[in-house]
Amino acid sequence: MLRTPAGQRRLDILEWLRDPAAHFPDHQWTPEVGVTSEAVAAKLGVSRQVADTHLELLAAMGLLRVRRIRLRTYYRRDEVRIAEVARMFEKGW
Repeated sequence: MLRTPAGQRRLDILEWLRDPAAHFPDHQWTPEVGVTSEAVAAKLGVSRQVADTHLELLAAMGLLRVRRIRLRTYYRRDEVRIAEVARMFEKGW
């Protein structure tokens, strides 16, 4: 899923969420809560629905943690899961 043309956007999202302060300076976020899909959509230059699709797929793969607060959904990296997936690819899986 990360090797398709859309996969590059997903890899970009993962990279941006590694350092949200550098990539989302105009949006409110916290390390404990994460970044909103609106902020990701603005950075990608796409609609929120398109960003939601990418974010939900990454969350379904276990690479992102999701937290709902009132009407907003926040996303942040799951570093443990990302490390596990990286080890699997290094082993040739």
